[in-house]
Amino acid sequence: MIWNETKECMSRDEIANLQSARLVKTVDRVYHNVEFYRKKMQRIGLEPGDIRGIEDITRLPYTTKDDLRDNYPFGLFAVPRSQIVRVHASSGTTGKATVVGYTRKDLDIWSECVARALTMAGVTRNDIIQVAYGYGLFTGGLGAHAGAEKLGAVVVPMSTGNTKKLITMMKDFEATALACTPSYLLHIAETLEEAGDIPNIKLKTAICGAEPWTEKMRTQVEEKLHIHAHDIYGLSEIMGPGVACDCEYHKGLHVYEDHFLPEIISSETLEPVPVGETGELVFTTLTKEGLPLIRYRTKDLTSIDYGQCECGRTIARISRFKGRSDDMLIIRGVNVFPSQIEAALLEMGGTTPHYMMIVDRVNNLDTLEVQVEVEERFFSDEIRQLEKLTGQIAHAIQQMIGLAVKVKLVEPKTLERSMGKAVHVIDKRKYE
Repeated sequence: MIWNETKECMSRDEIANLQSARLVKTVDRVYHNVEFYRKKMQRIGLEPGDIRGIEDITRLPYTTKDDLRDNYPFGLFAVPRSQIVRVHASSGTTGKATVVGYTRKDLDIWSECVARALTMAGVTRNDIIQVAYGYGLFTGGLGAHAGAEKLGAVVVPMSTGNTKKLITMMKDFEATALACTPSYLLHIAETLEEAGDIPNIKLKTAICGAEPWTEKMRTQVEEKLHIHAHDIYGLSEIMGPGVACDCEYHKGLHVYEDHFLPEIISSETLEPVPVGETGELVFTTLTKEGLPLIRYRTKDLTSIDYGQCECGRTIARISRFKGRSDDMLIIRGVNVFPSQIEAALLEMGGTTPHYMMIVDRVNNLDTLEVQVEVEERFFSDEIRQLEKLTGQIAHAIQQMIGLAVKVKLVEPKTLERSMGKAVHVIDKRKYE
């Protein structure tokens, strides 16, 4: 097994020793090869020799997405451009794109990490895996593709955009695994269900990432499709998909600590939080050549567990993400995450995970309307029953977030489906 041949079952001391040795080399590399880091370290009187191991990690400065944008496109690369064999980039919808460069070794490590994640999800070289992430500058498609090839599985590079064709190929090729976003997996499940095609597929496993999703949503999709669904995590700045993945016990996502050093900090104080407490996830890359990053603030909110998992792995586990600090909405002084709305809806009978939060400001007071898709049968009920359901949903959401909301029930298929990252928030306050 791939994971048994690597670093996933070392003792915590062995992991720390490996990380320390690699951190020292990484700090030396960025100091001498990246002007941005050299100036940042000199500004606080820090030299490479001052970092002797992971116990010194807090002495190093943070890196943010703005730093990547300010050094667009290649200012943070640590090798000559002649050694870069591929670039990926974010969409750049909120500013300049963040550009990531990979050397040949970087790509080899990336594909190995994804192969380890697929193995963790139960995929083997005997499987046929459809990759329904977008291909191109987004890291999802090519990242999952290369990892599946590394594992030796048959890869069907479907990408996104044609669900009907995807389902046809899934049946014809007898695909046993699928890689896509959680929201797209739910859409595929609904499409299969409507066509009565679920008995006609051979799917056993789904590996989903690129957006937060709840445990309830995972369970719902598993029950619909009779499969096992796994959560894979990554971000292009650090590598792409394959930074972490959950095993069959679903008690956190195992981080590949031999390549990525995780920390959990307070977004307010920027200080480490106690083990087990929720905070912002920070990563330092330990083996990347093209774009090594020191203490990169992901904005993803999670906690960490260093205890051994039931599966036998000793590498750290991060909990299912609560959301992102930059996705958090502040409504009348209350912190609200879209994932809380989803969790409340999935506790309700007759609702789906399809919803839209519309935030507005009326007479200087913030308002929140939640549009919720409910099952078709509710729209044949009398008005009194619809009003009762609306009240029950509003109460469930208020109990979850501590804020009164307006709930609007909409018919199935009313809200737009996404083949990539789902959009759940329209904040009209931003456009005033």
